[in-house]
Amino acid sequence: MRNTKAFKEAVAETLAELARRGVTIAPATVEDTIERNVQAVANQLRIQVRSAWRYFDASALADSIAQSLQGFEDSTPDDGVGQAPMPPRDNPELALILAGVPDALARTGGDLYAVILNVAVNAWMAGHIHGEDGCEGCDGSRGPTGHDWQARMHTLTDMQPDITKWFDRDVWTSALNSTGFTVTRN
Repeated sequence: MRNTKAFKEAVAETLAELARRGVTIAPATVEDTIERNVQAVANQLRIQVRSAWRYFDASALADSIAQSLQGFEDSTPDDGVGQAPMPPRDNPELALILAGVPDALARTGGDLYAVILNVAVNAWMAGHIHGEDGCEGCDGSRGPTGHDWQARMHTLTDMQPDITKWFDRDVWTSALNSTGFTVTRN
């Protein structure tokens, strides 16, 4: 289905309609949605996929996607429910994670997926540890005194004396470029 002219036109039209609505979504997400919808129409009407294209409406799909996205954003309160825990922006552990990205990129030979996965897991853990004393899921897994979060932050600060530099985009980009890799948009 994805190699057909109809599919490619449907994706382009839907992305254009989303852009008119000020909604930015990855083309792969739009492609998956169109494929699911057209296949569902074909299955429900018991017709061939190529016949199901006559029921496709890029504008209606863009409206549906935009409404779903807005509904999700409206239902997500500002207090972070449903969001991964993140440490404070000036957290030394987060600085170490950012500092490790260029090295991880060089170590993996440019495997951006492996680097992003590593960053995501470590950032989540940093946020989890930061807020652990309020984490109901961790009850019983800590000792009676909990964790000494301040001692952990002092240890991390000692490991990386200049933590604030890693929150500077130019410093980080320079370190990334020094590995021989860059991130560019095609």
